Amino acid sequence: MTAPAAFVPARLARLAGVEARLFLREPVAVFFAVLLPAALLLVLGFSIPGFRDPDPALGGQRVVDVQLPGMMVLLSVVTLALSTLPTALVVYRERGVLRRMSTTPVRPSALLGAQLVVNAVVAAAATALTLALGHVLLGTPFPRAPLGFAAVFTLGCLAMFAIGLCLAAVSPNSRIVQGAGAAVMFPLLFLAGMWLPRPLMPEVLRRISDVTPTGAFGQGLLDALAGHGLQPLHLAVLAGWAAAAGLGAARLFRWE
Repeated sequence: MTAPAAFVPARLARLAGVEARLFLREPVAVFFAVLLPAALLLVLGFSIPGFRDPDPALGGQRVVDVQLPGMMVLLSVVTLALSTLPTALVVYRERGVLRRMSTTPVRPSALLGAQLVVNAVVAAAATALTLALGHVLLGTPFPRAPLGFAAVFTLGCLAMFAIGLCLAAVSPNSRIVQGAGAAVMFPLLFLAGMWLPRPLMPEVLRRISDVTPTGAFGQGLLDALAGHGLQPLHLAVLAGWAAAAGLGAARLFRWE
């Protein structure tokens, strides 16, 4: 009775390996999720001299030390969660892959788990690449609160991937899920401070940002990069979004 369960991690690992190879064969996905955030960090860091000057509004730190790396890490995770992950799952459903898997010993849920593992690993690799290139080429310090950074990164990934699963659950085809992902992504990036830093937002807009998944995620990343303590509100918001979206996806997801 215990033998089948013993093979679950091995099956998941094999499926994750297959999904990783498929992901690497998609140059567009690799570019937008992995290479673009790191490239933007370097291009903006080198092309805008003011980003390399100490900023009193940031406690004497430079934009390339905190704001820019944090937003690029956020961009990578959000791209994977709201574009790559839901599109892949909806395409599998459209092509009948999930339905056919339900007749084999490998359940469709294993494919879902493999997709989550691959996207989480890609997000971590993209983050490591962005931080490493910033450190080597721009002198950007590594997170001053590494444990806090790991905690908020993990919670942020859980929340954003859960939202991506909700998109996959309610989207009938790949065209709709791509449009819905973009429609959700850009407002959330704005509320995170991607184009207008949160300190420059009006008070009302900043309060709204605090309770959005990207606002809480982005501010948590910035706090950890700067070495500040994480705000309990932002951790609670991320946990709440992860739980609510995860439950919603579980209830609504259709395998065929």
